[in-house]
Amino acid sequence: MLHRRDLLKISALGGVAALAKIPAARAQPATAKPRTRIVFLGTKGGPRVETGRSNPANLIEINGTRIVIDCGMGVSHQLAAAHIPLTTVKDIFISHHHSDHNLEYGNLVYNAWATGLSTPIHSFGPKGLEAMTKTYWELNKFDIDTRIADEGRPDPRPLLIAKDIDADGVVLKTDDFTVTAFRTPHPPITDNFAYKFTTPDGTVVFSSDTDYNPKLAEFAKGADVLVHEALYAPFVDKLVARVKNGATLGKHLLESHTTAEDVGKIATAAGVKLLVLSHLVPGDIDVTDEQWTAAVRKNYSGKMIVAKDLMELPLPV
Repeated sequence: MLHRRDLLKISALGGVAALAKIPAARAQPATAKPRTRIVFLGTKGGPRVETGRSNPANLIEINGTRIVIDCGMGVSHQLAAAHIPLTTVKDIFISHHHSDHNLEYGNLVYNAWATGLSTPIHSFGPKGLEAMTKTYWELNKFDIDTRIADEGRPDPRPLLIAKDIDADGVVLKTDDFTVTAFRTPHPPITDNFAYKFTTPDGTVVFSSDTDYNPKLAEFAKGADVLVHEALYAPFVDKLVARVKNGATLGKHLLESHTTAEDVGKIATAAGVKLLVLSHLVPGDIDVTDEQWTAAVRKNYSGKMIVAKDLMELPLPV
């Protein structure tokens, strides 16, 4: 089993998300670890790099296999902060080619190589991922060739095996889990995928960035955990007031993301056991957990939490 600090179980009390100890009826020995867990590495939406929440990234671990979903800036640092060796990442899934989801894709693999990576990493994402991978190695050719010769490192280029996704359906199936892709609109981007992880301990769906999409509820039907992006619409004006392109940015945010109220509609229609808000917009303006929760509660009464960086969620929930 993998060495980690004690895990917390998430529960919702009185309509407000809270963290609680594992109930006695389900308590496990101190050395026992869940086979499946989620680590929320970066929970802020958007490309701005600031001192608060980190940019979008998640990790799901299934029976020892560690999988990163999206690679916003800071993902390598967040993995290190979570005491997860970069060399143990086996798969990477990119939801779409906005920079806050792919900017550290190549660097994550490079950083793993710098700390001793010698086994393959498979990556999956919308069309363009294979070309991006090739271009990344060309960009860093001088450094890589120098270090191979000067430091005796293995060649990292054959270790990253990229595959473009061009349609809905199963994209990866192992003895322990299945990953299914689902295209969802994120205007103006159409090559944008939500991912469903079917594991021995439950089903987890990551929404990706998405406009309000009732069909996503069908994709997430009965999921144990739905990790959904969220927009707090009342604060959009505060966010866009800081930048020169505010009017255009505000229009983009409202047309290509899902408000917290509409996230509640999706979770209710899907009948999920637990809703997790992440990829929060704005993530660098102080929206309280109570404000996020109140917005979702207009249309959803089930269990929910607002994710925090490095929060861990074991399955089953």
